[in-house]
Amino acid sequence: MATTVWKGHLTFGLISIPMRMSAAARGERVSFNQLHNVCHSRLKQPLFCPVCNRNVERSEIVKGHEYEKDQYVLFSEEELDKIEPSSAKVMEILEFVKLDDMDPLYFDSSYYVAPEDAGVKAYKLLMSAMKESGYGAIAKLTMHQREHIVILRPGSRGMTLHTMFYSNEIRAAESVPTDKVELKDQEKKLANQLIESLAAPFAPEKYRDEYQENVRAMIAAKLKGQEVTEVAQPHLAPVIDLMEALKRSLAEKQAPPAAAPGPVAVGKKPPARAVEAVATVQKKGKKGRRLSSGHTI
Repeated sequence: MATTVWKGHLTFGLISIPMRMSAAARGERVSFNQLHNVCHSRLKQPLFCPVCNRNVERSEIVKGHEYEKDQYVLFSEEELDKIEPSSAKVMEILEFVKLDDMDPLYFDSSYYVAPEDAGVKAYKLLMSAMKESGYGAIAKLTMHQREHIVILRPGSRGMTLHTMFYSNEIRAAESVPTDKVELKDQEKKLANQLIESLAAPFAPEKYRDEYQENVRAMIAAKLKGQEVTEVAQPHLAPVIDLMEALKRSLAEKQAPPAAAPGPVAVGKKPPARAVEAVATVQKKGKKGRRLSSGHTI
């Protein structure tokens, strides 16, 4: 069960829905620690006070805002709690906006919102009404000492919430002079055909982070004392003739796929001690090889 990160009421008009919110996604990646290259010990970063000349405990920490150089105004947790707006406990829907008008550029973090037992019927009513009308809800929510503008959207199994960037946090896009470029009808036709040839239903489960897989395979290989090969990189030639590039892309897409080469075994070295597993990676050629774990690196 996902951890609840916010609990309160969702209101619109005179309707109040008790609900809870949990994170909908979390990034997963292999992490590395910083080690001393002499003894391979993990380096620590203690909280150190240069005036008292000693390490401090977390219980001794207070929050402060630097209003001038080396001058701070101090705040306790109790003082910060006193100034929380009503959106810390009540998420009020400010307006409804067409889902098609919402620019995903403004989406930040994603959450699931679920009703408490007393709010199931009102929750379903709101979700059904938004789904049928094509509207999403804009609301305010205070969480982690910041007030967010959020978007509530109906989903297939419940409602999702996305915190939004404020408009002043969105960086201006660099101007691209596309208005001075003329496209031929045949170029647009071939481009549309190429898009159609690559079209597929949205299925995010089929995509994976190959770099993280390669990192895990490299860790496994080094722990077994195996050598690691360099991944072959594609050679990208500059596009000189756009029409020719489009035609060749379509031809390659329509051609039958070539048979994939079989796995190539990687030679083993004598067992290595754990401390030796941080040795420099050795590069042996340009083609990827498949390890005994099944990962290609």
